[in-house]
Amino acid sequence: MARTDLPEDAIEERFLAASGPGGQNVNKVATAVQLRVDVFKLGLEPWAYQQLKTVAGSRMTAGGTLVVTARRFRTQEANRVDARERIVELLERAHERQARRVKTKPSKAAKARRVDSKKGRAVVKAGRGRVSMD
Repeated sequence: MARTDLPEDAIEERFLAASGPGGQNVNKVATAVQLRVDVFKLGLEPWAYQQLKTVAGSRMTAGGTLVVTARRFRTQEANRVDARERIVELLERAHERQARRVKTKPSKAAKARRVDSKKGRAVVKAGRGRVSMD
């Protein structure tokens, strides 16, 4: 599957009554679009699926369905295009590989400098204690 192709059998489309601008049209026409995508039908790699769960957050159900609701525009067609673009964007973000973290270890000299600075601070702080009259 190319990253931007969405198989039609994986998508379920519903039209809802939208809120927002549109006047009487909002009350009469169901212009908001809710797309439900069965993620398992997309054939994602396991790492991409895990990344998609992270990227999608609450838009991903426990059953593996990605739910996107679009109600920005006043027409069904514009909202349908918007919802599909948002799903494609989520899938593209899920396919971005995270850079591997390379473990680093401080050198002996760096450790020694750290200990020396700690000892220096300890001397300064010890000098702030109560003054004894000897």
